[in-house]
Amino acid sequence: MSPRPPASAKAATPAAPVVFEPEFLAAMRQLTEELISFNKVLGLQLVSITPEECQARMAMKPELIGHFSYQRIHGGAISAALDAMGGVAVMAAMAAKHMDEPVLQRMQRFARLGTIDLRVDFLRQGIGEAFHIKAQVLRLGSRVASTRMEFLGEDGTLLSTGAAAYIVS
Repeated sequence: MSPRPPASAKAATPAAPVVFEPEFLAAMRQLTEELISFNKVLGLQLVSITPEECQARMAMKPELIGHFSYQRIHGGAISAALDAMGGVAVMAAMAAKHMDEPVLQRMQRFARLGTIDLRVDFLRQGIGEAFHIKAQVLRLGSRVASTRMEFLGEDGTLLSTGAAAYIVS
């Protein structure tokens, strides 16, 4: 029986972090903020896009009110924002796996992306001037991706959480 190699010999060199080029980020902003009409209604604005986490901001506006007495955001607006950002996170994770392809080719990979399951837990009332949304991909498979999302108040208070599955092929 031969001796085991030292643990340091087994350790793989960490891969360089993926940094998206400005053209990809611009295309993602255009898709998310302009081409998807409902995201325009929500006022969703991307803040950051990385393969590890995507973030957006959403300002409160009269069209999003769900309870007029409290000026509380509608649960449907929260759900839609979480779903949209889960999708953005999946797109970023998919794109990171294909950095050798041109931007347009990577963007075309998203054509079949769709939500197949969404769960939202409303933890606190959504009252405020603006909200932040964060999304991460937990697993990106060849057919399905799983995500986790957070809907936060402007002060960082967790208001709602989401988990979703997306078809990617």
